[in-house]
Amino acid sequence: MTTDAAAPAALLTRLRAVLGDGGVQVDPDVTSGYSRDMMPLAPFGAPFAVVFPETTEQVQQVVGACAQHGVPIVPRGAGSGLSGAANAIDGCVVLVTTRMNRILEVDPDNRLAVVEPGVVNLDLRTAVEKHGLFYPPDPSSYDWCTIGGNLSTNAGGLCCVKYGVTTDSVLGLEVVLADGELLRTGRRTVKGVAGYDLTKLFVGSEGTLGVITRATLALRPLPQAPGTLVAAFSAVGAAGAAVSRVVRAGLVPSLMEIMDSVSIAAVEAHLKTELGAGKGAAALLICQSDSGGEAARAELAAIEQICGDAGAELVHTTFDPAEGGMLLAARRAVLMALEVYGAWLTDDVCVPRTRITELIEACERISAEVGLRVAVVGHAGDGNMHPTIVYDPTSEDEFARARRAFDDILAAGVALGGTVTGEHGIGKVKREWLAREIGPVGVRAHQAIKLALDPAGLFNPGSMFALEPS
Repeated sequence: MTTDAAAPAALLTRLRAVLGDGGVQVDPDVTSGYSRDMMPLAPFGAPFAVVFPETTEQVQQVVGACAQHGVPIVPRGAGSGLSGAANAIDGCVVLVTTRMNRILEVDPDNRLAVVEPGVVNLDLRTAVEKHGLFYPPDPSSYDWCTIGGNLSTNAGGLCCVKYGVTTDSVLGLEVVLADGELLRTGRRTVKGVAGYDLTKLFVGSEGTLGVITRATLALRPLPQAPGTLVAAFSAVGAAGAAVSRVVRAGLVPSLMEIMDSVSIAAVEAHLKTELGAGKGAAALLICQSDSGGEAARAELAAIEQICGDAGAELVHTTFDPAEGGMLLAARRAVLMALEVYGAWLTDDVCVPRTRITELIEACERISAEVGLRVAVVGHAGDGNMHPTIVYDPTSEDEFARARRAFDDILAAGVALGGTVTGEHGIGKVKREWLAREIGPVGVRAHQAIKLALDPAGLFNPGSMFALEPS
């Protein structure tokens, strides 16, 4: 194994002493694979080293060594992020938490689990199901993304409408701070209001304040197998009206997703099946209820009535798990389906639920203006939309137009009273947009917190906002 002669040999020696040769990689052919996440727009650099700690104590020692040598640290999970939050900068140490992958405890009586950050989301869900329990956050990459990354970006998923985002399932954390000390936040109890809510401060901080090494997570009783409803609309406005009426009626399905015509066509071609939308469908709503028994039937019946009244061309409800699973698999397959047309660039904007129609219409306009395909899918139940731009990655012109579309979609979302991210985070691709959204006072507050916890700017510099001490 070789490294750049200019690299700090003393740091490399110390890292290897802590982690062993197998826990430290400096070969550029290896480290380049850990230099970026899934967001093609975000800048990234060449790390000095990539390290793979297996314990909290090793993380503390790595942080201490990097601090001594003034080398920044970029924490990273599986790399499934879509904001550049895990992207390396030149000369940094990328700290990968995937080897810290133990489920330390499942406590069925108190409905909680204690896990390390490298646990895969789906593995945790599978493990707690054996105890009749349920971990709700389910990002689309749930079969390979890790809990640490979910915590750092405050990830969401398809079930947010009923169960909330990641922070709503977090009771407490262990976090290694910039001085190497271990901070314990939160509690194991259902209630607790002692002191500042430091747990929520670190959830969503994108590795800019510390390295999460352990999490205590709240679990829920395992829901019953859901019933599924699909409704096809010939006009996007009708689908938007149905969403608004479901919310106004006080109905809270466990899932309510929307697909536009571009997404429907792509998925039907990819899966070689029909989703029941019929020809010319402008939008498709997919809803599920996991309330069980008559409660689920009543909930879906009420949604069916609302969709019909709003102008749905077709409404179908099923309690067959296989059929419902097929419909949900179709929703999850959108990004894969779009790959046949080219590379994809997924945006993440959240608008008031009453303005979903306007956002989809804005995306149609932007698609025409830039001359690129834009498919819109999203979590209709909470207004979090994921417009996805398809482009030719070998064309500089198309990449530039995709970047323009990405920003134009964010601008449209903000103009509709929305936010520039509902679940993907800010990372290194939306720094300017965060500043616009929260304003100068908000930026100064962020900087003050960063300086208090990480005065040397050790953790993930350049992510979320610029550290500019006054």
